[in-house]
Amino acid sequence: MDYNYLKINSEGAINILTISAPKSLNALNTAVLSEINQYLNTIDFGTTRALIITGDGEKAFVAGADISEMATLNQAAGEVFGRRGADVFRRIEQLPIPVIAAVNGYALGGGCELAMACDIRICSTNAKFGQPEVGLGIIPGFSGTYRLAKLVGMGMAKQLIYTGAPIRSDEALRIGLVNAVYDQTDLLPAAITMAQQMAANAPIAIQLAKECINNEYDLAADEAIAYETVRFGQCFATEDQKNGMSAFINKQKVEFQGK
Repeated sequence: MDYNYLKINSEGAINILTISAPKSLNALNTAVLSEINQYLNTIDFGTTRALIITGDGEKAFVAGADISEMATLNQAAGEVFGRRGADVFRRIEQLPIPVIAAVNGYALGGGCELAMACDIRICSTNAKFGQPEVGLGIIPGFSGTYRLAKLVGMGMAKQLIYTGAPIRSDEALRIGLVNAVYDQTDLLPAAITMAQQMAANAPIAIQLAKECINNEYDLAADEAIAYETVRFGQCFATEDQKNGMSAFINKQKVEFQGK
């Protein structure tokens, strides 16, 4: 499929999705969100073991949602636009494979929200994160108020959203918004290396682990433990578990088939 705003590449079992709208610093509008949604429909989870999302160029991951489009919206249209972005990001969050955001510059507004929908965030030294929406008379609309508080705590989330002030990569690392910071040239190779480590492991086990982490967060302890126990048991119905443990016992290398 041909895209106007996306570039799709692969490194073996790893897909790399690059958002490419350089004139707007990769800003998200209806067309870009629609293309991302279309791309998600094309992923072959039988062959794709991890996804990396990044931005085109050295200035921006995604500089935000497209203000020129939002400026024309009324209340009903604003809600539709917010739901569109939130739905796409929710799909990313629920993909059965690991998703790594390689944040290569500005990740503001919708860009920060996109990064937060990914499983893991790593960034370049020049990256900046923020939710500046209140300075435009709006609030984060792509689930930013929900995910930011979960990632950095309620107090820090309120500070970032109420002030609208951006933070640099070192501060993002300090508060736990990102996992690691790299030089610009090392960022994508680092993301690929991490994705390759994940891709070498049992894909069904990773899928079930991701379901547990995502879905247990808001459960009471007993419910969360019960949820995990069921999925732990499911692993023993897979060929990957049989092959993985047999290879370990016999000191052999295993190649998981996702079965």
